[in-house]
Amino acid sequence: MKKLGLLGLTLLTALSLSACQSNSTQKSAASLTASKTTEQSTSSAPSHASTSSSAVTTTDETPDAILKRLITYTNEKSAGPTQNYYWNNGKAHLSGFETMKPADYHFAADEKGRSGIARAVLTFSEFEASKGARQGTPLDPPAWPKNSMTSIHFGLTNRTYHGFLYNRSHSIADSLLGKFSYRSQYNFTTGTRSQNVGADQNGGMRAAEELAENYWKTHENSDQTIQYQTTPLYNGSETIPRGSVVDEKSSDGKLDVEIVVINDAEGVSIDYNDGNEKTGTAEPSKAPETTQSSSSVATQDSSDNSAPATANGWTTAAQGMVFVSKSNKYYTAVVNPSNYQYVSLTKAQEMNANQGRSNAYAKN
Repeated sequence: MKKLGLLGLTLLTALSLSACQSNSTQKSAASLTASKTTEQSTSSAPSHASTSSSAVTTTDETPDAILKRLITYTNEKSAGPTQNYYWNNGKAHLSGFETMKPADYHFAADEKGRSGIARAVLTFSEFEASKGARQGTPLDPPAWPKNSMTSIHFGLTNRTYHGFLYNRSHSIADSLLGKFSYRSQYNFTTGTRSQNVGADQNGGMRAAEELAENYWKTHENSDQTIQYQTTPLYNGSETIPRGSVVDEKSSDGKLDVEIVVINDAEGVSIDYNDGNEKTGTAEPSKAPETTQSSSSVATQDSSDNSAPATANGWTTAAQGMVFVSKSNKYYTAVVNPSNYQYVSLTKAQEMNANQGRSNAYAKN
């Protein structure tokens, strides 16, 4: 009887251990399956997030893909994915700098006589020397069209710009290259006002320029250099570029970026063969606007359509209108109008602007 009891106890213990081991194995297998599922989910999530981010902020497209995208945006009169007339296309893609030294620059026409690739090896001293005042007078780019007064309503800011449609847009800015940026007409393209400064004065070409400017502000008196390259992109034989690709890379690698700028204006139909506005709303100006600069901040009072007149190198405000500078001084005539806000005198006074003293670039 004792032997039977002992045998039963032994069998019971064995069955219990077997059940425990079975449960442990099943738990382990379940845990491994869950782990694999989690790993697959985690590994696919970044890929999805990366794709989503690329579509909105940063991409890495080829020149052909960029041009195709620019044609789509400009045909749609779109401000692009940032709503500010530019997007980030990843790291810089530079060429032609092998023999260039610090402070060297090169501007040339393309095979059709249009402004081609502009290159410069920028230095801090050029940036420093350009501070305070424009270093020259913008030149007419090839095929500079008849300029017109127009209206551009910006979706990003919900504000409307009234003024000249086009700027003589630097490929390499005054603020970066100083007086040397005026040495060739091939450093200028016909750019819309929005291509030049975007919807909020910090987009378009300004977005690219500010990246280099901000680098110098954190590397004062530095021996570093920036390889800076701007490539206008044209559709076939059109004379007005659909946009530009700006590549910039510092010698220490801290700055390494490619910015694509869109050359159009929301709500404005442009014929890129000759620059004419297709809509019937544009009013031809007596003379084209004479300015573009990386520091330009021109806007026009959206409630007033009084156009300024240009003669003998000076642009004179219409009666009751003035030009307001960044230092909050107002003038009745200026040499470079898009360095100023063009507003009514009443508006200037509301802004607490004071009458400025006449100088070589502005007068009362």
